[in-house]
Amino acid sequence: MSERTIKLQIKDMTKKYDNGDGVEHINLTIYEGEIVTMLGPSGCGKSTILRTLGGFLDTTSGDIEIDGKSIIALPPEKRPTAMVFQSYNLWPHMTIYENLAFGLKLRKVPKAEIDASVKHHLELVSMSGCEKKYPGQLSGGQQQRIAIARSLMLKPAVLLLDEPFSALDAKIRQQMREELKKIQSELGITVVFVTHDQEEAMALSHRIVVMNKGVFEQVGTPTEIYDNPASKYVASFIGEMNFLDKDGKTLAVRPEDVTIIQDGESDISGTVRTIMILGHYVEVNVQCGETVVKCFVDREVSDKLSIGDPVKLKFTKHHVF
Repeated sequence: MSERTIKLQIKDMTKKYDNGDGVEHINLTIYEGEIVTMLGPSGCGKSTILRTLGGFLDTTSGDIEIDGKSIIALPPEKRPTAMVFQSYNLWPHMTIYENLAFGLKLRKVPKAEIDASVKHHLELVSMSGCEKKYPGQLSGGQQQRIAIARSLMLKPAVLLLDEPFSALDAKIRQQMREELKKIQSELGITVVFVTHDQEEAMALSHRIVVMNKGVFEQVGTPTEIYDNPASKYVASFIGEMNFLDKDGKTLAVRPEDVTIIQDGESDISGTVRTIMILGHYVEVNVQCGETVVKCFVDREVSDKLSIGDPVKLKFTKHHVF
């Protein structure tokens, strides 16, 4: 990491609202060409941080630097950032061309250059040929592509995305994630992404910041956070997890790390409560005393099981909190 260029630095930043909510003493370094996702439930402070980066909220104290220069005194339009919101924010009375050209016209960019940029960025987001359409003629996913293209046309040093796909249905959301990841790697841009969707964070990010009530619980790669959660909160927030109380401690076991065995040493035993086929794998829930343990097994194993069968469970991997 030390050889990489630092793009964005948040230094001991605090933003407090009048009611006392907000975030304090936030420190984060983001490197060039990285997608960093702020992940957490509603009200944890992730959007607050993003809006202070974009200049839509003033900071109470601390500093924010992009390319080594402080940006906190700059208004949003003067910052080297561009923000994409959940609600697209396209002007309904303007064509797609006009929506995309607007920012460059304000910057007095020559028309030929604007035309070329519009064409290029529509290709980039797979929306070529829709220049004359109006936003109302496009689907939600298509409008969000245009909103992303419009932000990219301003050539921001850092692209800020505030839950941009949360209004879209699951299938379109997946497509958009893939598109964004492809565009980001092609352009090598630095992205700060905010979401409450852990699957989205896992799929998109180089690093994830897991937030809880204004505090960073853990910062790491998706693999680090999934395999080695730093706290019970992180373990419960990322992926599926079984929690079992044992000798005054909490045992955390992922469903894929539970093996159903017929004989031999086991960690716990119980009876099969439900069997649910979820495509290429099967979810088996086992009642172990007061606790239900979720197991992900393959079809071969589940085909031999029936509801009410006594079974033994072995944990191939676990965490203790």
